[in-house]
Amino acid sequence: MRLVLFDCDGTLVDSGRLIHEVMRRTFLSYGLPEPDYAATKAIIGLTLDIAIARVAGRTHVDDEVLAMTQHYKDIYGGVRAEAGFQEPLFAGIDTMMATLEADEALLLGAVTGKSRRGLNLISEAHGFGKTFFVSRTADDCPSKPHPAMVTECCAEAGIDAARTIVIGDSVYDMRMAINAGAIPIGVSWGYASVSDLADAGARHIVRTPHEIVDWLEENNV
Repeated sequence: MRLVLFDCDGTLVDSGRLIHEVMRRTFLSYGLPEPDYAATKAIIGLTLDIAIARVAGRTHVDDEVLAMTQHYKDIYGGVRAEAGFQEPLFAGIDTMMATLEADEALLLGAVTGKSRRGLNLISEAHGFGKTFFVSRTADDCPSKPHPAMVTECCAEAGIDAARTIVIGDSVYDMRMAINAGAIPIGVSWGYASVSDLADAGARHIVRTPHEIVDWLEENNV
């Protein structure tokens, strides 16, 4: 039995425009210069308070960052309901997930910088309600690249980290996997560059969701 843990934003769903718009409105509400999209993409995957601090150029999470974090959460649902700011699956993800879910030798899980509420919204929207055997969110664990999300999922599933594959689009995903002793697999369609994923230690980088199925079939780790 193997455990396959998926990041969410940039790996399963294309949420970049939504995250950036909520971030942009939050910064403007606090009289701060609005971040550009590149700055937002660079922090996707981190826990929200740390992400906001980094975009704001702060060295730590201060009181204003905490207030901005709450404001972001407060307006997120309203922005998400606006036309053009949904979180669609990347092409081919639905077929890939159905294939992996049918494989009795695999358990699937989610490890995401989203809140538990955010992960639940994605699961409900895309029919993943029963897909993830285990999951950890920003509400449960320290921010990536801390290994806790992975190690706790491994402990709950009863599967060793060496037989666990972490699939994500960010350098934080790759480093989290390595820190936990799991296998990091990068995806090229997300928000980090292929070169950044390789530099962060990705064991392999896939170009399409179907390549994940192929890699798992060819590599019985």
